[in-house]
Amino acid sequence: MSSSTSSSGSVVKKVKMGKRVEKMLKDKGGSTSGQDNGDDDPNKTPEPYICTGIFEADFTEFCRRNLLKDNEIPAVVIRPKPPCAQAPPDNKSKDSKDSNTSKDPTPDEGVDAANQEEAPPKTYVTKDKYAYFRPVVQVEMENEDKPTTVTEIYIRGWKIDSLMVGIFKQCWPIIEKLSVVNLWNVNLSEDVVKEFASFLPQCQNLKTLVIDGTWCPEEPWSLLIGEDSLLTSLSLRNNGITDKGAVMIGKALSTVKSSNKNLVSLNLSGNKITDVGAVAIANGLRMNRVLLSLSLANNNVSDEGAKKLGEVLSRFPLTHEEVVERRKLLSEKGSPDQGLLKSPPPSRRDRDRPGSVRSSSHMDKTDKKRDKSSKKKDTKRSEKDKDDARSNRSSADGRKGEKEDGKSSKTDAKKDKDDTTKGKKEDKWKKADTMSTKTSKGKKTSSKDKRVPESDSPEILEAINPLLEQVESMDNQLWIPGNRCLINLNLSRNKITDTGMKGLLLAVQYQITLLNLAPSPAMKGILRMSLTGNDVKKTDETYVKLQEVLLARDPYYKPPEKGEGDNQSLAG
Repeated sequence: MSSSTSSSGSVVKKVKMGKRVEKMLKDKGGSTSGQDNGDDDPNKTPEPYICTGIFEADFTEFCRRNLLKDNEIPAVVIRPKPPCAQAPPDNKSKDSKDSNTSKDPTPDEGVDAANQEEAPPKTYVTKDKYAYFRPVVQVEMENEDKPTTVTEIYIRGWKIDSLMVGIFKQCWPIIEKLSVVNLWNVNLSEDVVKEFASFLPQCQNLKTLVIDGTWCPEEPWSLLIGEDSLLTSLSLRNNGITDKGAVMIGKALSTVKSSNKNLVSLNLSGNKITDVGAVAIANGLRMNRVLLSLSLANNNVSDEGAKKLGEVLSRFPLTHEEVVERRKLLSEKGSPDQGLLKSPPPSRRDRDRPGSVRSSSHMDKTDKKRDKSSKKKDTKRSEKDKDDARSNRSSADGRKGEKEDGKSSKTDAKKDKDDTTKGKKEDKWKKADTMSTKTSKGKKTSSKDKRVPESDSPEILEAINPLLEQVESMDNQLWIPGNRCLINLNLSRNKITDTGMKGLLLAVQYQITLLNLAPSPAMKGILRMSLTGNDVKKTDETYVKLQEVLLARDPYYKPPEKGEGDNQSLAG
């Protein structure tokens, strides 16, 4: 009996499993048939995909078109935020509630409270075994109900290869409100960095780029701040940047003929930059008047790099290449139409002809001058004779003479008008420079003068070229004021001693005196400088004096009150 029952049970199991397998095969067959109907020709190219502006939909679609499986596509999730701090409970309300509802709990209520599970914590979220390590793209939105309002993208701890950066190249420029891209430990190669630099300018609102904890042996980071870059803030912390990358970054900041006009903040802390790289970055600040904040914290900068930074911040002599470029700029600024006013070069015949022999053209000119002078003398004599004849005429002939004088005056006026119009036509370039910029609102301007007057054009504040500033001649060299647009400099945790501190102190003092002589709201000079953690004692005289000067210039510093001034420490 036992054997019969066991055999019957096994038959029933087989039947049930067979039905399940049939169902699965049917489902698979239906899905495969649908796929076969849609994909009859494997060589058929898919239709081009038009981006919708929804990052999650566009990203997943491009991943599928690049033959990525569903379990290989990184998920797009909303970036988790820290929990909001709850308001502390009111003790008075608790006491009133306890007094009103103070009852001893029954034994049943005590057992139920003990059996109840604790509420899950709100400070973290648990995940499956390997879900935490899967690649994820975190996003932040202005409105979570509207997926087209992605403003920030965060990628953490997974490699971005050429395939993934190609997908980003198609997705990111379509996102209208994308302003921040934050990458950490993404292991970029040189080709990937070049690809980023090629399409990031297409993201019109992308202003902040953070690439931290990412090593690249070629160090092509300077490509991210080229002339076409629209970035205003760039962070390259802990990327192992050496002097090789720092030199290229310094050239990207400015050269004699070009300069970055958008970057406002540059963070290079936690790298391997020495004095060579610091000198190169300081040279990049010579012609740059846009950068406001620079961080070289936690590097290997010593006194030589600090002195060079102090020189660029105070004043410095121009090199030969800079002097040549300055002369070109001054010549272009002084005479915009100088090429039209230059006299033509002498002809070949004039060069070969000896100095004693005059050319026929020169003889003609001298003859014409003599003819003009003789004509003037003859006209003067004839005018005197006419005056004598008119005085001797009779009164009857006087009326006729008055009529003739009226006709001659009219003809003279016409001649004067013709001369003035000719003079105006010849002096168009003079009139264009001296014309007034004030125009009445009701009157229409002529079609010939299509230029917008300066009073009606909007005021655009452009950075002044440092080569056009006032020059001081010293020791057969031309000296110009240094960079006074940089307001924040972080040199903490380096190897600067008291000699480097002296150079920085002189630079700050020079900026203060220059600001007192010629106040400028756009060029206030260094306002904050972090110098903690260097090879100098806190009791050093130069260091203490520099801290006092900087403390008075710090815009965020609030002087202590009378009772709290004793324990106030100096800011680093």
